Amino acid sequence: MNDTSKRSILITGAGGYIGSEVIQGLVEKRENFRSIVAVDVREVPAKRRVEGITYEQADVRDAAITELMKQHSINTVVHLASIVAPGRDEALEYSVDVEGTLNVLQGCLAVGVDHLIVTSSGAAYGYHADNPAWIDEQDPLRGNDSFSYARHKRLVEEKLARHRNDHPGLRQLVLRPGTVLGAHTDNDITRLFHRKKILGVTGTDTPFVFIWDQDVVAVIVEGIATQKSGIYNLAGDGAVTLPEIARALGKPFAPKPAWLLKAGIGIAHALGLTAKRPEQVMFLQYRPVLSNRRLKEEFGYSPLKNSHEVFEFYLSHHPEAKASR
Repeated sequence: MNDTSKRSILITGAGGYIGSEVIQGLVEKRENFRSIVAVDVREVPAKRRVEGITYEQADVRDAAITELMKQHSINTVVHLASIVAPGRDEALEYSVDVEGTLNVLQGCLAVGVDHLIVTSSGAAYGYHADNPAWIDEQDPLRGNDSFSYARHKRLVEEKLARHRNDHPGLRQLVLRPGTVLGAHTDNDITRLFHRKKILGVTGTDTPFVFIWDQDVVAVIVEGIATQKSGIYNLAGDGAVTLPEIARALGKPFAPKPAWLLKAGIGIAHALGLTAKRPEQVMFLQYRPVLSNRRLKEEFGYSPLKNSHEVFEFYLSHHPEAKASR
C-alpha cells in the first residue's frame, strides 16, 4: 500500500479510557495509515503520548474540529468523545454528546470525510419493562425521556440515521456497547461492585452483558482497517446477573423494592448527597440485554471473552472488590 492510498484517521476523545486503548491498538498497525491524529478536549500529558501519533487539543463542539479534519486530510473519523459520568450536568452532557456529534458530522461533510465510526450505547434502546429478552439491532431505539443519558444516545442515533439517509457518501459504522470492563475500568458501574452489599431491585436479577475493552478496541481497529459500515451491538456471549456478581464477590445480594430505592435516592439528591435521580432506578430494574449475533455473523468478529469471563478478568485485576475472608 503506497502513501497516497493510505488513510488518515482522526480520533475524538482520544485521551479517554477507550480512546487511549484504541491508540495503542492502532500503533501496532501504524504502517497501514498515513497519519493518526488524536484529539481531546484536554491536553494529553507528554508521558501518556505515543510515538508516531499527532496530538491536538480541541472541543468537539467547536469549529476547530473541522479545521483539524481539513488540515490533516482526514478520511476516517472515530468519534469517541462523550461525557463519561452522566447525570451531573444535563446541559453539558447534551451539548457534548448531541450537539458535539452533530458538529462532528457537519465537519465530516464539509471536508469530504467518507468514513465515520461512532460509539453509541446499548442505553439507546432504553430501560423498559417490555424490552425483548435479547435486543437485536433491528429493535427500536426508545431511550428514556426521564433518563438523560439514554435520551441523549437515542437523539444522537436519530441524527446519525438522518445523515445516513441524506448523505450516503459518508459511510457510518455505529457501535452499541454493553457494559465495558477491562483491567483499568473505573466508573459508576464498577463502583457498585466495591460496596459492602450488592444492591438490587426486587423482582429482577438485573442481567449485565459485559464486553471486554480489548474486544471493543479490536472491533474499532478492524472497522477502520476494512472501512466497514453498519450498526452492531457489542457484547460478550451470555449475561451475568447481580446475584451471580454478588456470589463471585462473596457479598450479600440485597434487593429492595423499586419505590423504596426511588424514595431514598430522591432524599439523597435533594440533600445534595448524590447526582443520581430517582428515575435512574430503571438502570437496574430494566436492563437492555444485547444480542451479539450480527456482530459475529455479519461483521465477522466473535468476542474473545464472554460476559462471565469479562467479569472474572475484571475481578482478577481488582481483588480488593471481593469481600475479605
